[in-house]
Amino acid sequence: MDELFWSIARTSGIISLCLLTGSLLLGIMARSGRSFGALSRYTQSLLHRSFSLLSVLFAALHVIALLADSYARVHLIDLLIPFFGEYRPFWQGLGTVGLLLMLAVSLTGLLRQRLSQPMFRGIHLASYLLWPIAVAHGLGNGSDAGAVWYRVITVVSIALVAAAGIWRLTANYADHASARRLAREGAKP
Repeated sequence: MDELFWSIARTSGIISLCLLTGSLLLGIMARSGRSFGALSRYTQSLLHRSFSLLSVLFAALHVIALLADSYARVHLIDLLIPFFGEYRPFWQGLGTVGLLLMLAVSLTGLLRQRLSQPMFRGIHLASYLLWPIAVAHGLGNGSDAGAVWYRVITVVSIALVAAAGIWRLTANYADHASARRLAREGAKP
């Protein structure tokens, strides 16, 4: 049974990280105010939310499988207090920090209409911290971290996020975001 839980934990962790990467990329694109390729801004936003929620679900499956696996030695307290786990406490602790950040970002996404814009944006910006923490957790604690296929996935993910981050910092990105904000503010009565 432990092998089944271990396989579920490994697979769901990798899928969650891939979905988190996709969500981050889609969030950056949607925030620019431009459509990307054949995707409308609405479709980008819908995909961003879907990837985010699926990432949370797969992260929950990852955690549940680890809790059920006696070999993994993950306990309920490890989900609340980082860096005190039995196995590789630093890397496991990063997973705990990532999980808590993921929950905070997800809740702000679900409660967006009830939060002030500055509060939503401030907490939602934690995604930029969440993603590298999740990548580091996978590299430091993942049993597949040494596999070539896993490293390829990680390198491609890092390259895509780095490219999107650089693009976000360009003047062209800022011009589109400013134009979108002005158009939104001009539409208000």
